[in-house]
Amino acid sequence: MDISTAVVTSRLTAQQRAMDVSAGNIANANTPGYRATRVQFSDWLSRQTNTTAPPGGQTIAFTQDRATWRDSRPGSLTHTGNPFDLALTGDGFFTVDTPRGPRLTRDGRFTPMPDGKLADGAGNPLLGTNGQPIQLSPQDTRVTIAGDGTVSSENGQLGRIGVVRPEDPMRLNAEGGTLLDAKSATVAVEAPGLVQGAMENSNVQPVLELTRMINDHRHFEFVAQFVQAASERGRDAIDRILPSSR
Repeated sequence: MDISTAVVTSRLTAQQRAMDVSAGNIANANTPGYRATRVQFSDWLSRQTNTTAPPGGQTIAFTQDRATWRDSRPGSLTHTGNPFDLALTGDGFFTVDTPRGPRLTRDGRFTPMPDGKLADGAGNPLLGTNGQPIQLSPQDTRVTIAGDGTVSSENGQLGRIGVVRPEDPMRLNAEGGTLLDAKSATVAVEAPGLVQGAMENSNVQPVLELTRMINDHRHFEFVAQFVQAASERGRDAIDRILPSSR
């Protein structure tokens, strides 16, 4: 493979990655609490040695997929009237206890389990500020949740929902559409701004994402055509050279 084809192939791989990320965003456009992801590209410079022009070698710039980053803008709120639907209006995440350990989430659709614990749709218990699950009893029939996360009923205060933020947001690792592994220590958010009876929608804008994906697909097709044309030129050159060497 010549240098030009290698450079273009790196761009082809990058465009494929961009389309995959956009497709994931579109698939989660209706996932509560989902934050759209974006691809970060950069140039990877490679200096070619043993060349005569220019002196010292030629610098070749490849397209490099450095990382993905998460759009931190909050989604809009939908008021559901369900007392166990919770939305965060400010910074931070809920913490749920999964079989793999504590995970962060903005998806505030919780429900009481048969054992009285508040849990997400997968049955992962919602944790309080003390690191223990929020526990309800059969006698707690009128549950209210304050803006600071304090959970109360007609029987008194039951606990306080923990809302935290990671010390290093760049290390957040997505696990599915709603769960995140912090990969670093977390600190409590002092004023989380919980809203009871509401849920945060995905911040994905489907029309914008679809437009971006169409544009990425056009670039992908253009680059693929270039690679195909380069391959055909190579075959034509070989066909011209081989007969003359016989």
